[in-house]
Amino acid sequence: MDTNDEKAYSHIRNGGSGFYQQRRGLISVWGKEAVQFLDGLITNDMKTLENGQQMLAAFPNAHGRLLAVVRVLRDGDRYLFETEEATREKVFQNLFRFTFAGDFFVEDLSEHFRFFDVFKSESRPFGIAVGLTFTGSSSWGIFVPIDEAAKFTKELEDNGAVSASDLLYETLRIESGIPNYGVDMDETTIVPELGLEEMISYKKGCYIGQEIIARIHFRGHVAKQLTGLRLSGEVAANAELLSDSGKNAGRITSVTYSPNLESVIALGYVRYDFLGERTELKTGIEDSVDAVVTRLPFALGS
Repeated sequence: MDTNDEKAYSHIRNGGSGFYQQRRGLISVWGKEAVQFLDGLITNDMKTLENGQQMLAAFPNAHGRLLAVVRVLRDGDRYLFETEEATREKVFQNLFRFTFAGDFFVEDLSEHFRFFDVFKSESRPFGIAVGLTFTGSSSWGIFVPIDEAAKFTKELEDNGAVSASDLLYETLRIESGIPNYGVDMDETTIVPELGLEEMISYKKGCYIGQEIIARIHFRGHVAKQLTGLRLSGEVAANAELLSDSGKNAGRITSVTYSPNLESVIALGYVRYDFLGERTELKTGIEDSVDAVVTRLPFALGS
């Protein structure tokens, strides 16, 4: 980090507010058969979602592998899906193909909004009335209409919010344990491997990929899972993780330096036998770096 990033990081992690603009997908679904169709496509139970509430869910394929992670917000008779830009088109097409099958409608609203990740310690972020708001594990995600975006940015800055650079946002993301599609997860990822149990319902009816996902759950555990790692030094993404005996224990996917932890930290997939917190691993044979398994999100202290 440069000096500006260090100041912004300290400001945000010490209770100040910050924001980061990025492209995200926003897709609206409605119709009398919307819940019926959606329940057959995603991992969570749409029938339980009350007006004004939201839930985390995944779109799996027939083999239980990940197509996209979404947040779903119920807004009256419509359901709003928020997802990464990398999975936006995939989610839209996965939904749109069912519009010919019944009372089910889909619209991609992404180009009408600008998306802001707002980091703020208070219970409600600035300007909440101007956009559609999703709550995340470490920030508020707000879709602001394009013609209100400049005004919203000024309001944030006038209230002391600092703008996060790409590098700073990456640090905040990894500290918060948020996987990034194409980096920490993709279509080879089996949904339960993300360790986000709140996005899977094991009580609702059938959906695409449900049989495999349920089988993994009821047999006891996944073969590997995304977790945090504290490292003794710098290491490249995709580095192999090894046990003390030299056995493959997983791989790293994202790496950053955490100023609050005064340590290099990472996200990575660790095999089940080595998933216990504080398990000590190493990266590679030559120039080995120690890696300690850590629960997500990383505990940053006060």
